[in-house]
Amino acid sequence: MPTENAQGELLKVTFTHPMPYDWSIGLYGSRFFQEIKENRRFIGIRCHGCGLVYVPPRRVCGPCFTELTELVPLSDTGVITAFSVVNYPFIDPNTGAQRPIPYTYGYIRLDGADNIFSHIINETDLNRIRVGMKVRAVFRETEKMEGNIQDIRHFQIIG
Repeated sequence: MPTENAQGELLKVTFTHPMPYDWSIGLYGSRFFQEIKENRRFIGIRCHGCGLVYVPPRRVCGPCFTELTELVPLSDTGVITAFSVVNYPFIDPNTGAQRPIPYTYGYIRLDGADNIFSHIINETDLNRIRVGMKVRAVFRETEKMEGNIQDIRHFQIIG
């Protein structure tokens, strides 16, 4: 039963059936995942106004509001800028399965990019991981690539 407040009657809608939907990641998001799937590499996008490079690519530069069009190849290596070892279980929305714990979620500045990229790092020992360490992306086996974020298995410490 709808209730009323100072603005009048509130609308309430109840759904009894699931409503699946698809969400578009757009032209640049599609190109980003195609590049990972087909070439096992990252692409970013450079702002011709201020020179910043973003990964994943986006349509507009945040600081200068310039429309972005110049896709650029990026390295599969980067530097850890922050991380957290997660010790609580939850259902991974990408797979529908409980993510094994512990795992490390990190922010990585890919070489050649100016912003950070977040993903799993395959180290959970706090004595063996620190901010500033060099990492490299580890991709799925080629025959299992699907064109989504799961194609990046994790980032591995390389130095």
